[in-house]
Amino acid sequence: MLQKLDVSLIRDLPPFRDLDENALGELLMHARSHRISKDANIFSQGQSAQEFFLLLDGHLRVVKLTPQGEQFVPRYISAGELFGIAVALGLDEYPATAVAARDCVVLSWPNSLWSNLIQRHPTFATNTYAMVGQRLSETQQQLAALATECVEQRVAHAILKLANQTGRKTEDGIVIDFPVTREDISDMTGTTLHTVSRLLSAWETAGWVKSGRKQITLTDGHRLVMIASGKK
Repeated sequence: MLQKLDVSLIRDLPPFRDLDENALGELLMHARSHRISKDANIFSQGQSAQEFFLLLDGHLRVVKLTPQGEQFVPRYISAGELFGIAVALGLDEYPATAVAARDCVVLSWPNSLWSNLIQRHPTFATNTYAMVGQRLSETQQQLAALATECVEQRVAHAILKLANQTGRKTEDGIVIDFPVTREDISDMTGTTLHTVSRLLSAWETAGWVKSGRKQITLTDGHRLVMIASGKK
């Protein structure tokens, strides 16, 4: 089945854009394909890192446990992104857990291929390490926000980030195009479920968002931008 995967699946994805057809075909031959059910773990924090991954379809939630045992969601992964690249960070264990936010299709490769891949394809290495740097920067900014921003700002930032990453335009506004719960937002912002529910209810009453079961739609994104920037 893996040999039947068409190279067009990965050809235009940023990490692989400098690979020729033969290299892409060879890469796919070494891949394993996985169908991951919603809410299943692809790997867990602290697990020995033996593979790196590409998300072909779906969305993933990255979940990290703090030393205090609290759950923190630093980001979501969208289709076309590499993840689980502990090898790029020089880590022997996965630093967080990857959970399917919806049914997903994933490709995986053994870490033994990593060194050869980055040596033979400089653009792959450059793009991948730039992505790693961006993710680390975003995580640092998110942690700084937890310490300095008010709850309203953090929740607004989280919703805007998800909308920017996965937003789909509809007649009602921009809908976050995968299941997201109020509990997910609380995990992203380091606040309580009650506080997130209170804020979303107030913003819905004001006509700025619509929130249903596992779905959030921005009906007035400008207002959330103002809140996120500290201007009400």
